[in-house]
Formats: sequence, structure tokens, C-alpha cells
Amino acid sequence: MTRTINSDTVIDLIRNSAVEFRNPLDFDPLIHAIGEAKLVLLGEASHGTSEFYTTRVELTKRLISEKKFRFISVEGDWPACYKVNQYIKGHPDAPQSARDILNSFDRWPTWMWANEEIIPLLDWLKAYNMDKPYNERVGFYGMDLYSLWESMETILKYLEKIGSRDIEKAKKVLTCFHPHDRKAQDYGAHAAFFSEDCIEEVVDLLMTIQKNKTFYTDDEEEQLNLEMNAMVTVDAEAFYRAMVQGGPESWNIRDRHMTDCLIKLMTFHGDQAKGVVWEHNTHVGDARATTMEADGEVNVGQLVREHFGEKNVFIVGFSSYQGTVIASQAWGDPFKVMVVPPAAAESWETLFHQAKPTDQYIIFKKEDLPFQLIKGHRAIGVVYEPRYEKFGNYVQTNLAKRYNAFIFHDQTNALHPLEVANVFV
Repeated sequence: MTRTINSDTVIDLIRNSAVEFRNPLDFDPLIHAIGEAKLVLLGEASHGTSEFYTTRVELTKRLISEKKFRFISVEGDWPACYKVNQYIKGHPDAPQSARDILNSFDRWPTWMWANEEIIPLLDWLKAYNMDKPYNERVGFYGMDLYSLWESMETILKYLEKIGSRDIEKAKKVLTCFHPHDRKAQDYGAHAAFFSEDCIEEVVDLLMTIQKNKTFYTDDEEEQLNLEMNAMVTVDAEAFYRAMVQGGPESWNIRDRHMTDCLIKLMTFHGDQAKGVVWEHNTHVGDARATTMEADGEVNVGQLVREHFGEKNVFIVGFSSYQGTVIASQAWGDPFKVMVVPPAAAESWETLFHQAKPTDQYIIFKKEDLPFQLIKGHRAIGVVYEPRYEKFGNYVQTNLAKRYNAFIFHDQTNALHPLEVANVFV
């Protein structure tokens, strides 16, 4: 007789299969399971949990040192992250400390990258890179699209610096956006409802840069920097137009942009390229294994599996049972430490806690049918209200199809932000 798959069955399987961890060496089975994957996506259930960052740091260091991963791509702005890239590669124009670099992350939510937990990784990366030729050093890149104005200004400054005739096209783009005073939502509303858009200008600039980038400079990474900033400009324009209209399209534009960034980075780093990705679970966990698919949403995890093939992509989800977190109560508000209550009954987090109230991870196998049940899986954003968490912070999830592995921290603590002005642009 086939055994009924219920919560007790799942709990028993966790007890028998989960690997407890206390230090980086405890991840040997996970590193082995990653095998020859070209992309490893490391998630998080919030943007403000210390343990998610510190665990990803240790895994990332091992992937770089043992499996020769060549770059890290994160849910951050391209211009700010490119400064980090220059720092860890020892670029002569880069500031001399990781703390100075991170203080330049002044876009809300600042704490995502301007935090204490990321500093040891950046210093480790800089030390790791120093005995290598510049073109073989590990890179650090952003893949998000919120830096509309910063990306435009970066392009303009570079074209001014080299005295390019294409500077007029960059100025034309900035002039088009100028009436909106760096308020992206204001631009989106005017573009969506009054047909006052800048589509022609941004597309013309991107096409020009793609065509002429090799004439601007023979520095291939600087060419990449220009092209990626132009891609941000085009996709951010579309994102803000779609955002004010509602529906899934703005989400999809953003995740397709991040996927396109990964494809560009993989191409840039050559045939042997391998990349580590840091993003929220809602981006890295395959959308087809959640209710996101029914809502018409795609995400990075799904798109990279489709593009590179499932055998080349290894996705690791993260979550916790309870603790504290850094978040805000409204978009753009100052952050604070909030209490994360015990997870909802019958959620994946509660089942892991009931099985073993400790830090542990599971590497999924196709025959592990209990992990293919559909249950709630915690998802905390930068805006969070603990009192209402059980009504809106869970994504119905087939855990084994969403991820290749799942890391569970039973008790977690809030991230440690740097003292950076809490700016929203």
C-alpha cells in the first residue's frame, strides 16, 4: 500500500535526509551536488537577514576558490556595483576600502548592500584577485534596473570624457527625462497615460553604443559597462511605464532584464564562465513551481533554466523559522529591526522547525515526492508588517521543483546596516 504523503511524512524525511551545518566545511555535500553547473543561484527569504548573507558569503568563497567561478551578480544597481567590481579588481581609480565603496550605495533600500556582512567578502575577493592578471580576476556586478538616472549620467560622462560625437544622443535622452526631476514614477505616469515617452531616444542610444562601443575604447570591460548602462536605461524606461499600469508586466520586464544581464555576463567571461547569483527567493526560485505562474509572472530562475538548460543551473533557496529582520513599514521609510514571528502552521518553515529546530539543508532528489507538496513558503520584502505576515508573506511552493537545494536557518538575526543616509530616489 502506498504511504499517504502528509506533514508527518515530510517531517520524517527531513529528519532522515537533512544535513546540519555549523561551519563552511559542513557544506561539502552541497558543493559536490553543484557539480559542473555554470550558474549557482543563491536566494534569501528577506533582504534584511544576517545569516542569509553570511552563509552566501561562505558558499560563494568556496565556489570561487574550489570551482573557479568567475563573477558574482547581485540584485543591485549596475553603476554602484561596478564600483565594487573596480575595488575588488584593484582598479587605480577605486576607493581604498570596502567601507568607502559601500557608503556610495545611497539608494533606498540602502541596507541591502551597505551592510557589515558584505565587507569581509569584498576584502576576501580583493585579496584573492591580487595575484591574477586583470582579465582573470573575479568580478562583481549589479543586475537590477532602478538606476535610470545614474546609468544615463554614467554614459554621458564617459562620452564627454572621450569627446565622442555620440554625446548629443546621450544629452537628448537626459533632456527627455529632465521634466520629471529624477522621479521615475512621475515619468511612468506621463508616459503611460499621456504618451509622453522617451522610447525612441533610449533605444537609439542603446543601438548607437552597441554599434560604436569598440571605437570608444579597447577596454572590453569598459565597453561592457557602457552597454549595460544603456540596457538599464532602455529597460528601466519600459519598467516604469508598465509599473503604473499594474499587472505582471513590470515584474516580468525586471526579471527579463536581470536574465539578459546574466546572459551578457556569461558571454563576456567566455566559454568557461561560471557565475554566482545573489537575489531574493522570489527571483531565483523557479516561478513555475509557485503560484507566480498562474499570475502570469516569470522570474530569473525559470528563465535561466530555460536558456542555459537545467543541468547548467543550480538553485538554492533560503529561509528561517523566526528571529529579527531589517525592513521598513512603507516604501522609502527609514529601516528598523523588526521581529519575525514563528512561521505559519503547515508552512515549509514550520515543518523544518518541527523536524529539527536547527540549521540544516536538503539537496533534493527526484524521488523525494514529499517535497513536491504545495505549501506556503515565507517571503519577506523590504516593506514588512509582521502583524499581517501570515496573510501576505507566503508563496505557495513546490519546494523540490522550485530549488535544487534548500538551506534552513532556524533562528535568524537582523542584518547590520552601515551608517548610510537612507535616501530614496
